[in-house]
Amino acid sequence: VQLQASGGGLVQAGGSLRLSCVASGRTYRTYVLGWFRQAPGKEREFVAAVSRSGGEALYVDSVKGRFTISRDGAKNTVVLQMNSLKPEDTAVYYCAADRFKSVQGMTISGGMDYWGKGTLVTVSS
Repeated sequence: VQLQASGGGLVQAGGSLRLSCVASGRTYRTYVLGWFRQAPGKEREFVAAVSRSGGEALYVDSVKGRFTISRDGAKNTVVLQMNSLKPEDTAVYYCAADRFKSVQGMTISGGMDYWGKGTLVTVSS
């Protein structure tokens, strides 16, 4: 599986961005998908994950109510809709896929099957 993320950019605080990650390969539906982010000088942190069916989602507390993760099976895509952005959301965002982790297990970055290249999100105050 190859993951290709896009949609990052510069936005003012309070604005919105939509990140997309296209997954190649026929086994897309067998993977739990997620997003992580890494701010300068900080560890990579979990942001959100969505189950294989799309029916279950999990978020880090700091983005609950502002971010929404979803997946589109027809397009082999996972989307992170980010609203009410804050300067502290500034980071490089990475999509991730794992065949065996649960949605809860996706909060742990170690042992992840696949990572996409990051896309930079910058939120100005």
